[in-house]
Amino acid sequence: MPEQIVITEKNSQAKDVRGAVGSRYGDVLPAEGHLLELLEPGDVVPAWKRWSPILLRPEGLYGTRPAAGGNKAAKLKVIREALLGAKRVWLATDCDREGQLIGQEILEHCKYRGEVMRVLFTAQDSQTIRTAFDRAKPNTEYARLYAAAVARQQADQIFNLSLTRTATVILRQGARGVIGVGRVKTPTLAIVCKRELEIRDFVPLAYFEVVATAKVAEGQFQMRHAPSDRIVRRELAAAVAAAAQDFAGALAIRVEEKRQGPPRLHDLPSLQQLCGSRFGWSASKTLGVAQELYDGQGKNIITYPRAEVRYLPQSLISDVPRIVAGLRVGQSFSAIHLPEPPVIRSGASGTFYDKGLEGASHHAVIPNVNTIDKLPGIWPRLSSDERKLFDVIARAYLAALMPDFRYRQTTASLDVRGFEFRAVGRQPVDLGWRAAFPDWQPADEKGDEAKLLPPLRNGEIAQLQDPKIEDKETRPPPRYNEGTLIEAMQNAWRFVDDEVLRERLKRAKGIGTPATRAEIIGGLKKQGFLIAQGRNTVPTAAGLSLFGVLKQADPALVDPGVTARLECLLDDVVVGKQEMIGAIDAVCDVARRIIGKLAEGAPATKIALGKGFVIPDEAKANSAAMDARIDSNKGAKRRKSALGPAGSIASPSGAPTKRPRKRKADAVAVPPTPAQPKRVTATRLRIPYGNKEVAMKLGARYGSAGWYAPPGVETGPFKERGWL
Repeated sequence: MPEQIVITEKNSQAKDVRGAVGSRYGDVLPAEGHLLELLEPGDVVPAWKRWSPILLRPEGLYGTRPAAGGNKAAKLKVIREALLGAKRVWLATDCDREGQLIGQEILEHCKYRGEVMRVLFTAQDSQTIRTAFDRAKPNTEYARLYAAAVARQQADQIFNLSLTRTATVILRQGARGVIGVGRVKTPTLAIVCKRELEIRDFVPLAYFEVVATAKVAEGQFQMRHAPSDRIVRRELAAAVAAAAQDFAGALAIRVEEKRQGPPRLHDLPSLQQLCGSRFGWSASKTLGVAQELYDGQGKNIITYPRAEVRYLPQSLISDVPRIVAGLRVGQSFSAIHLPEPPVIRSGASGTFYDKGLEGASHHAVIPNVNTIDKLPGIWPRLSSDERKLFDVIARAYLAALMPDFRYRQTTASLDVRGFEFRAVGRQPVDLGWRAAFPDWQPADEKGDEAKLLPPLRNGEIAQLQDPKIEDKETRPPPRYNEGTLIEAMQNAWRFVDDEVLRERLKRAKGIGTPATRAEIIGGLKKQGFLIAQGRNTVPTAAGLSLFGVLKQADPALVDPGVTARLECLLDDVVVGKQEMIGAIDAVCDVARRIIGKLAEGAPATKIALGKGFVIPDEAKANSAAMDARIDSNKGAKRRKSALGPAGSIASPSGAPTKRPRKRKADAVAVPPTPAQPKRVTATRLRIPYGNKEVAMKLGARYGSAGWYAPPGVETGPFKERGWL
């Protein structure tokens, strides 16, 4: 029986560890994600087997049991038997809170009492792994990370199951199936529904711009009068055009030498967004193709795809020559000329940045240095989609090692009797990293911004001719595709009005995780709340109905900002600003309040749903089946265990622990969404998309019912623009 063992999170990790350190630290035993899952409410309190609108908070924490599926049972058995004789365990799972829990929950469940060392690495190369073992620390130093993971797991179980049961029992009159409510899933539905309602309520605003041809000594070009405060009356545009007819005046020329660094390397969300817009792929398809490139039979040509950061550790600088050489062998990348030596950018604005990896499990997705020399033999076996995705990843890597894109930007301005006409042109000086993307053009360089101007001198005379009035119209915001929806989930701070809180949430990870966002969207589609419409993702009638009812019951249910704030509480546990129980209490306080509001508004919400409301959910009526299908966000891969000895926070794995009944939450409770302004004292407005800043300057405000002018604000400017 070995005296020490290594536990990894997955098979590929175990393979990399064996390749780096062999059996120096004992047998390397892989898990398969989470080998344990939480007990169901009915397992803890028999009365909870019957669904009712109550908070499913046990006296302590939910215990754990072995998870089913795959080879989980067999792998748990192998690890349990190895732990019987092991005096030391090396936890080499992912270094985020989820990875901490995947490894430590096994030790808690098996009641292991020996020495535990924690091995942290974000790259899979042999040198990084060997260094990580050399720098391993006692696992007790990561008790807070473990506590944060348990707090998230327990809070999600209580919140999701309690509110799903409450919504199903109270709102399901005349409907079929389970009304799934989740801490992440429901706000995600809300993001899509709010955008759809915004599009449906959108009132296009007609406006006008004036374009004229400017003639100079070296040629001619177009100049445009397009003020920030749009011209909404044709007679005003006609006056500008009349002023421009045959006008001659001195040009004001500003020439700027500019440079632009390469885009950052890809994490999973950025890959999903790019593939969604460029190829029309769903988020789950992007992940599936990436996973095949990562661990498909005979492939393994990219690094771990479920990355959540876009930096590389500085230790991977030494891999640059080998990866570049491997990519340059094939025809696809041989035409991309890199400088010798390649450009190495470090720091926050660069590519190699150790601090940017703090708290992350995996670095950006790049070609795998360990297999890059085998690429010519692997390439013919790749599918068309796999080649597309590898091309995206490889070109991003090469671009990061190329010089800046340098260009000359010329801005020409002309004062036409008080009306400013402008023209902007860009002239490339050195393509730099842009050479890696020959067919790509950024959106802000299309149209007028991309044109070339003739040679111009400051003060030279330009004569305007043939002025024309162009009819324009504001457009509604675009519908989400899966890529842009994932980006919205990642940047949930944008849905928060409070500036201080917005800044804090910018540093958070949004709602969901890179590994689960595609699953959440897929779950909403499976339940029939979202549907694909071409490349777009739109809500169904059932999704819109449910969103309306939940918003009416309690806006906090559908507020992405509330979910993001709860995520911040979990981050506070990691840094010691919050206790684990306090974070769970804060989430329970929100859930308890929502349950109360749903119960209070039961008659109204039942009427709102109506008997024609159908949830296409194949869940059956018996509680056991519904328990298993409650929330797509609570799959076996995301379940976790209670705290225990290896994390220095005791909690038996088979039964809930006792907790003081009177203990108060250490966290500040999440405040409810601000109430809608009273209609008797405020004026409703219709602000077209893209006019937020102008509307705010005029005194408009945005509430839960939309845009409005508070009492005392002059409504004339809104009426003039057609916004009243």
